[in-house]
Amino acid sequence: MHEQDELAGYGYRQELSRRLRFRDLTAYGLVYMAPIAPMAIFGSVYAGSGGMVALAYAVGVVALVFTAWSYAQMVRAFPMSGSVYNYAGRGISPPVGFLAGWVILLDYVLVPGLLYLVASVAMHASVPQVPVWLWLLGFVAVNTVVNALGIRVTALVTRVMLVGELLVLGVFLVVAVGALASGKGRLSWEAFYNPDTFGWSVVAGAVSVAVLSFLGFDGISMLAEETRDGARQVGRAMVAVLVVAGVLFIAQTWLAAMLVPDPDALLRSGDPEGVAFYDAAAVAGGGWLATTCAVATAIAWGLPNSMVAQVATSRLLYAMARDRQLPAFLARVSSRRSVPVNAILLIAAVSLALGWAMAARSDGISLLSSMINFGAMVAFLVLHVTVVVHHVIRRRSRNWWGHLVMPAVGFAILAWVVVHADIAAQRLGVVWLAVGVLVLAGLYAAGRRPVLSGLTPAEPAQHAKQEV
Repeated sequence: MHEQDELAGYGYRQELSRRLRFRDLTAYGLVYMAPIAPMAIFGSVYAGSGGMVALAYAVGVVALVFTAWSYAQMVRAFPMSGSVYNYAGRGISPPVGFLAGWVILLDYVLVPGLLYLVASVAMHASVPQVPVWLWLLGFVAVNTVVNALGIRVTALVTRVMLVGELLVLGVFLVVAVGALASGKGRLSWEAFYNPDTFGWSVVAGAVSVAVLSFLGFDGISMLAEETRDGARQVGRAMVAVLVVAGVLFIAQTWLAAMLVPDPDALLRSGDPEGVAFYDAAAVAGGGWLATTCAVATAIAWGLPNSMVAQVATSRLLYAMARDRQLPAFLARVSSRRSVPVNAILLIAAVSLALGWAMAARSDGISLLSSMINFGAMVAFLVLHVTVVVHHVIRRRSRNWWGHLVMPAVGFAILAWVVVHADIAAQRLGVVWLAVGVLVLAGLYAAGRRPVLSGLTPAEPAQHAKQEV
C-alpha cells in the first residue's frame, strides 16, 4: 500500500512533505545523537562509572539495541508521526498512549533547552565578551529559521554539520592513537573493566547518565510521515545509527580514559566544570586540540543537535494536537513549507525561557539532564510493553523472538537502569507523570476522552497491519 493511502486509512491527510531517504534519516539520527556528544559529559560518566566509561557506553548500546528493535516493530505497524504516543495509543489504548506521549514530552520538550544551554555556556566560556543569553538567542533563532524553511533544508544543513563533527572526531582519534603509541598516557583496558571499582550498581548509574548521548536515535521515528521509502527504512535507520554512534562513543571515551592526566583526582572530585575530555585532548595534542574539541562540541550541541531535536519535538506536538489531545493550533501545517510551523515556534519559545531560567541555577544542566533521561527511559519501557501487547496478545503473533523475547530483555535492562537512576530524577519523573494523570482526568471531565483518528475506544488496533 502506498504510504499516503496507508496514512489515510488511519483518518489522516498527508500534510507533511515526503522527501527523506535512508541517508537523510541516518544523517538526522547521527546529528541528533552527535558523534562527539560524549566529550561534554565524559568526566561525569568517568567518575560515576569508577573509570569504566567505555563499559558504560557499551552497556548503553546493548540496552538500546533492544529498544531500537521494538521501535522498528511498531513503526512498521503504525507508520506515522508521534512515536511512543501513537504506538501505545494504538497498540494498547488511547489513554495509555496519552500518558506515554506525556512522559516522552519530558524528554522531547526539555532536550532542546538543555542543548541550547550547554552550548551557550560553553561558547561563553570560550568568548566571555558575549553573554550566555545572547548565545542562547542566536542558536535558537538560527535553528528556528532553518526548521521553518522545510525538512529538506534542515536535512541539508544537518548533513553538512555532521561532516564537520566527524572530521573533528577523526582528528582526535588519530592524534590520540599517535600519542598513546609515542608513550603518552597509559595503555589499559580499565575503561572496560576495573576490578577495584567494578559493581553493577555503579555501571547502571553511569549508564543512566551515558544514555543522554544516545537519545536521538528514537527521534527518527518522528519522521515516519516524511520518508519516501516506507516505514521499514525508519527502523533500519534507527538500528544503523545506534550501532555506528555506539562504536564512535566507545572508541573516543576509551582513548580519552587512557589520556586523563590525573585519574585519581577525577574519580575523587568528578568533573564539575565539564573539561575532563578536553584535558585529555590537551595531553594528546596540546591546547589546539583541546580548544578544537571544546568549540566543536559547543557548536554541535547548539546548532545541528538542537536543530533536529526541535524537529522531533514539533512532530510530537503536531501528532498529539491533531488528535485533539493538545491545543489545535499546534497542528497547523505551513501550506508552503509543509512543516508544523506553530509547534516549531512554540518549542523555540519554551527553549529560550527554559535556557534563561536554568542558566541562573548552578545545577541547571544536571537537573535538566536527569529529568530528560528518566522521561526517555520510562517511555522506552512503555514501548517494549506495547510490542508484546499489540503483537503477541492482540494479533496472536508467534514470532516469539522478535515480539516477546527481544522486548522483554530490553524492558529488563532499562528497568534495571531506571531503578539505579538519580533519586531526584525519579522524583521529578513521578511528579511529571502525576501531572499527566491529572490532565488526562481533566480531558475525561471535559468530555474529550482520548480517541485516536481511525479508532474507536473499543477497537484500539483495528487498522494495524499484519507485519511480515
